[in-house]
Amino acid sequence: MASPTRHSTRDADPALAWVAHLRAGGTEPWTSWRARHDDAPVGASSPAASRTPSAYVPGAQQLELLRRLNLAARAGRVAPPPALVERVVNASAPGRGIPDLPLMGTVPGPHRFGPRPVDPAELAAGELVRVASGLLAEDLVAAGVPPEASAPAGFRRPWAPSYRISGDPWLVWPVVSQLGRRGRGPGGRRPQWVVVGTDLPTMLTHAWVVRSLDSSAIGWDDWLTNLRGVRSLPRRADTLGAVHRAIAHVGAERVTVVLDPARVPRVLGTRRRVRPMPPLGANAADLARRVAAPLGGLVLPDHRAELLRHTLLPRLLRLGDLGGRPLAVPPEHTRWVARRAARVRRGLLATGCAVVGDPDVLLRRPEGRDLQDRPDDQGMLDLALRLLLTPEDDRSTEKGPTPG
Repeated sequence: MASPTRHSTRDADPALAWVAHLRAGGTEPWTSWRARHDDAPVGASSPAASRTPSAYVPGAQQLELLRRLNLAARAGRVAPPPALVERVVNASAPGRGIPDLPLMGTVPGPHRFGPRPVDPAELAAGELVRVASGLLAEDLVAAGVPPEASAPAGFRRPWAPSYRISGDPWLVWPVVSQLGRRGRGPGGRRPQWVVVGTDLPTMLTHAWVVRSLDSSAIGWDDWLTNLRGVRSLPRRADTLGAVHRAIAHVGAERVTVVLDPARVPRVLGTRRRVRPMPPLGANAADLARRVAAPLGGLVLPDHRAELLRHTLLPRLLRLGDLGGRPLAVPPEHTRWVARRAARVRRGLLATGCAVVGDPDVLLRRPEGRDLQDRPDDQGMLDLALRLLLTPEDDRSTEKGPTPG
């Protein structure tokens, strides 16, 4: 619950009237509202203010988020549900950041102690995302995990080829999910072990996205900086490490490395193609990371990962390009990534395992402006507002790729 601030009668009337204005779907900023209402007679309350159910004014973050929500709703020609409006007004800002702030001009006398009053329109978008992430976490808990996600694996056909599969999880998830629905899931006696990978920059972005869908990870740039500091690759992007683990289980002669994900079904003995997971935009991936933090305070870690993968991820993918352009390795890290990729290629060829696809794909670098794609707080805020305004049951009926 937001920490409200009590105001004097003269100073509270414009603030309470603005709260009522926002509750009714208004979008006028606080500064212009205050300029028009500060000259009201002492004790004079507008009808809108009299309808405000509390003599407390919520924090500036909550009120500005509600104003932005009203703007987004007006642009989309929808109306925010009254229950959502009240949730925003009474929300708290989870995680680290500034506390709930009073509105500029509503605290009498000189400011000496406590949070400094602010103009809500000047708040950083990241502070509004912090409030929205708590609301989205509550939505995930209320929606729960879809029944099909928690259903047991289907029957495996006796004649299906025996295999195990590992590697880049973003590439492996749709293979396991779709082949499992066809009765060709992993398993069997004396399996062939398939390791799926692609170029290292892409696998690094996949590894960070999957990490964000498991727990509250650190930011993209900080994560890459830490990797350079420890001089190692994350397990989910370490194709060479996955190959060595597979060799330890079944031997090099039964390990196949696939560097062209489109050829995985053929390697596994089926002609039907597997629909890949579409790329998740940089803003969508970072928003998932932000939502994971408050979600961890509501559910246990295993349930949090299920909600992020099976409830939030499909909603983000349905929004398409609203998640922004896909992540890419920033220019300051490309030389380090190139050196690591060359080392992986040399080690992979030295294992003697069968390789499907061109090993030089490991050396491929992102080109052009993709190098500069990073999460953006304003883009995350726009996406969070769209998620809050999109009903949970507004989903595509087409059966697409799902995480494993």
